[in-house]
Amino acid sequence: MTATTTHDPEAGAHDDGPAACVMVFNANDPSGAAGLTADLMAIASVGAHALPIMTGAYVRDTSEVFDHFSMDDEAVTDQARAILEDVPIQAIKVGFVGSPENLSAIAELASDYADVPLLTYMPDLSWWTEDQIDMYQDACSELLLPQTTVLVGNHSTLSRWLLPEWSAEKSPTARDIARAANEFGVAFTLVTGIPLPDQFIENSLCSPTAVLCTHKFERFEAVFTGAGETLSAAITALIASETELTEAVAEALSYLDRCLDGGFRPGMGNVIPDRLFWAQPEDDEEEEAQESNFEISPNDTRH
Repeated sequence: MTATTTHDPEAGAHDDGPAACVMVFNANDPSGAAGLTADLMAIASVGAHALPIMTGAYVRDTSEVFDHFSMDDEAVTDQARAILEDVPIQAIKVGFVGSPENLSAIAELASDYADVPLLTYMPDLSWWTEDQIDMYQDACSELLLPQTTVLVGNHSTLSRWLLPEWSAEKSPTARDIARAANEFGVAFTLVTGIPLPDQFIENSLCSPTAVLCTHKFERFEAVFTGAGETLSAAITALIASETELTEAVAEALSYLDRCLDGGFRPGMGNVIPDRLFWAQPEDDEEEEAQESNFEISPNDTRH
């Protein structure tokens, strides 16, 4: 006799699932280094549930991006509308969505959920042509930043985008960048990768008027792909879980540091953060496994 189960929609939510749902707009990355893959793994790792909306696909390997194909903006809207009518969301993250048309569609969607925090991550787009970069970033400034709660990006990327006319001898500070972002409506800006002496980098969360927190880390002797996606996704998930912003940034940076420390190189290119480092066995557990003659896959390339 076969037992069957039925789902009762009136039974209420289960208590053992993720408490927060995060809608993510990003491109698929076949290398697994960045894009939706990074978002999904990071969001799940910090205890939330991702609702991924695919906006396009990269043509890339672990070393570089060769091309990108954008989805039609109607396809992006239809994906999002279908799930938004079904699942309540607690936060939205926007990564690279490929075209001004997709940015416009996402901005229109976000305006219908103005009370939901929105995090915008701007990656390094140097693989693209200058004309494409300018069109994309101009559209982002005009359409998405006015609805952005937190903007995240590397110091050099945000400086070139938001302060293109900067001519001072010293590089702009994180507060300079935050003030520039605030002119478009951004409340908070997290500037990452600020170079410091002695192989350290600084990450600063700023409002237009104050530095809210700074965190310094020693630079790893490796080239990583997907670090910014991992960090921004983790912050969004923590915000969705009602973690206070400065605490969310601190926790996400600590998580990223552990991911980078356990990074691995699956191919011939850059190192990928190990977003599931917490699921790996401890050294003593590995020794016990070897002593029990458990065979590890020859394709295990971690570290």
